[in-house]
Amino acid sequence: MTELAGAAIDGPVIDDPDDPRMAVFMGLSDQELRQRREAPGGDMAGVFIAEGDLVIQRAIDAGHSLRSVFVEAARSRPLEFELGDAPLLRAGEPVVQVIASHRRYRGSMACFDRPSPVPVGQVTSGARTVVVTEGVNNPTNIGVIIRTAAGLGVDALLVDPTSCDPLARRTVRVSMGATFALPHARLGALPDAMNELTGFTTLAMTPDPSATSLESLDLAPDEPVALLLGAEAPGLTDATLAAADHRVRIAMYHGVDSLNVATAAAISMWAVQSRQSRSRCSDDQARV
Repeated sequence: MTELAGAAIDGPVIDDPDDPRMAVFMGLSDQELRQRREAPGGDMAGVFIAEGDLVIQRAIDAGHSLRSVFVEAARSRPLEFELGDAPLLRAGEPVVQVIASHRRYRGSMACFDRPSPVPVGQVTSGARTVVVTEGVNNPTNIGVIIRTAAGLGVDALLVDPTSCDPLARRTVRVSMGATFALPHARLGALPDAMNELTGFTTLAMTPDPSATSLESLDLAPDEPVALLLGAEAPGLTDATLAAADHRVRIAMYHGVDSLNVATAAAISMWAVQSRQSRSRCSDDQARV
């Protein structure tokens, strides 16, 4: 990250919540943002919101175009990112109360141009491990999955039409900006869209005790893998489970029948990545 940019925190204060310059920062619940984005001509259709200096800097570093930045008028600490030509909007207390009421506020918010959708084939080309979600519509879970996937070296995330937007406000915040580092794309509806996973062995995660345990699954060391994860309660649909190459479970004890989807994702990603790391180490040793 850059040193403190030192952008001046000055200029006129906006005290009117109806000021059109603040419109994009209003109604920041994930449901309302989704409705505003999906409405014809909606004001969120071509943008996304990032919160906090660190996350904003990571979005800038990833090449996203900054539109505007909102800070509290009381803030005096320099910005920790380059503002460039984007306007800095200083909001007075009446505006802050409308925007940040009943939730944690991280000191700065930025509006960015939303990038064009990326084709599935572009993010899966050359990938060894991808994560695929079906119906995972909790932005916190998607944010944790993204951050874990990026940290463990997973190559890409694919979300179905019923899964949360990887650029949803809360997803971006929870991922701490890892969503800008992890290639992602939106698939069509599963299981039909699994035809876009040609070349990957598909592992459908399920708590069903009749499924193969993850640790005993027999895969070639270099086999490209797509991990399929369903929503918290219903899991993957029966059709998607039936279409996968393997139904896979995490061994459970003490009567626990399932895990949070983000936790299950972390364990399964680590297991696959660990296997592939061992494969690379073995290959390196064989060449010595």
